[in-house]
Amino acid sequence: MKAFPDKLKHKLEQRQQANALRQLGIQNGLVDFSSNDYLGFANSETLFNQTHAFLVTEGLMINGATGSRLLSGNHSLYPIVEDLLCDFHKSSSALVFNSGYDANLGFFSAIPQRGDVILYDEYSHASIRDGIGMSLAKSYKFKHNNLQHLKELIERFQDDNQDIYIVTESVFSMDGDTPDLKTLVKICNTHQAYLIIDEAHALGVFGTHGCGLVQELELEDAIFARIMTFGKGLGCHGAAILGSHNLTQYLVNFARSFIYTTGLSPHALVTIKVGYETLNTTNALATLKSNIEHFQSELKRLDLEPQFIASNSAIQSCVISGNKRVKSIALQLNNKGFDVKAILSPTVPKKQERLRFCLHAYNSKTEITNVLEGLRTFVSNE
Repeated sequence: MKAFPDKLKHKLEQRQQANALRQLGIQNGLVDFSSNDYLGFANSETLFNQTHAFLVTEGLMINGATGSRLLSGNHSLYPIVEDLLCDFHKSSSALVFNSGYDANLGFFSAIPQRGDVILYDEYSHASIRDGIGMSLAKSYKFKHNNLQHLKELIERFQDDNQDIYIVTESVFSMDGDTPDLKTLVKICNTHQAYLIIDEAHALGVFGTHGCGLVQELELEDAIFARIMTFGKGLGCHGAAILGSHNLTQYLVNFARSFIYTTGLSPHALVTIKVGYETLNTTNALATLKSNIEHFQSELKRLDLEPQFIASNSAIQSCVISGNKRVKSIALQLNNKGFDVKAILSPTVPKKQERLRFCLHAYNSKTEITNVLEGLRTFVSNE
């Protein structure tokens, strides 16, 4: 038997030649401009202690769920957390999944049926695209945030005998930009299409107490399904799909990524609970907003604004064409003490490679100024 298939080895060699070979890194102690921990909850000792105290007080000295939620894993914390989610997000029903990836995989593989049509933004996250790939429905992408192109596709595929599902993100993970959600809702209402919004990078960043962009715009009643992911602004793990009671019942019966996996541990669910309770009291959201405004002000001062994609979110992306060049500038910033990641093709399209700056409530104004001044120097020297 060969040690490793030649076809697979060749694909790895191609990645290496394109300066695109992915490798696992380690935590480096640099100033964090790369993680999704926007509010600092992931490293909060207070949240950790509150989670532990609740488990001890309730006598929940359990390490795992013991099985899928349809067997032995639907322990008492699930309804507590799902009721909390319904109240916080003004939703009729909520269903917790093990991750945002699992939620999107489960939703798009189960809900759209054969003969239906899925229209998705071309920059939709890999989890959405993978779920769509498992669906029996036909799918077509529309140009990024281009609602005119979306309308043309709706009119092309609209038929009385099929349902149309439209999916986008409220904040895009690689660009940090947002669609015109109000106009999108009007389009869906006009054409009786079902709208799905992934709020992964909006939770903890937009809206009252970080409730997300959909609620900030008061559109929650117009959305067929919202996917809320807890691994970013909430600093923990897991996700939930928000929608109607019928949607939840259908997912429990047909979403394979929900049915055939072990449930979350009690510790994971209490961490979600404590994270949401902290959103109601923390000042971190205001600090994060102030840091985003300072970052944007410094871009103008340093004449870097033209190289950045317009964004009001915690994600700020500087387009630097070419894997080799963007990796070189990222390394120079790393050597100056800043953890900034290069996003390479094929993760993003060729010539759209970028440095992705993730801003946090715990970044100081001085750190933001220093990293951007370093960026200006290194870009000019390349």
